[in-house]
Amino acid sequence: MPTPPQPPTTGHLAGALDDVSTLVRGIRADQWAAPTACTDWNVRDVLAHVVGMNLVFAALLSDRKPPERARDPLGEDPVAAYIESASALLAAFERPGVLERVYASPLGEATGADRLQIRLYDLLAHGWDLAQATGQDFHVSEELAGNSLLFAQTQLAHQARDGRFGAVQPAPDDAPALTRLVAFLGRSVGGGAVG
Repeated sequence: MPTPPQPPTTGHLAGALDDVSTLVRGIRADQWAAPTACTDWNVRDVLAHVVGMNLVFAALLSDRKPPERARDPLGEDPVAAYIESASALLAAFERPGVLERVYASPLGEATGADRLQIRLYDLLAHGWDLAQATGQDFHVSEELAGNSLLFAQTQLAHQARDGRFGAVQPAPDDAPALTRLVAFLGRSVGGGAVG
């Protein structure tokens, strides 16, 4: 039986947001329409999802109405939109008592700590998507990726994956935890995984 994942901290989130920020700043103008491992989404679509989810989580944790889904969260400056959404998300998670409180959403109830874990594994997976699509390196701590993998395996063990994640893909047991995480979430990691 796997070891339970360690509770995440806002420090983990700040580090992951910064790592993704480096990727976002490195996207060239000719790469926004490039395909990604999320087969229905190009690079801009993946970043729009990341920014949109940052804003949704920030709203949920602040008892505000989430942004409208039809709205383009990137606007004219995708990099600035990401940075602003990351700042709002981190500020929401850093408020006193947020990690202990239970929050309801259309997907059910979860503590703030669990919401943080969910946001982290989604952020790491889409960071990997962006890195793969744009030819950049994406290195995150083995501890953070390993804890995110354990949490995702626990959370998704009994949930339908249709419409959210592809089928689990193979990854070597000795692959970096980030590679095993994205394979668990449906990405084909092949031989050239970033870890």
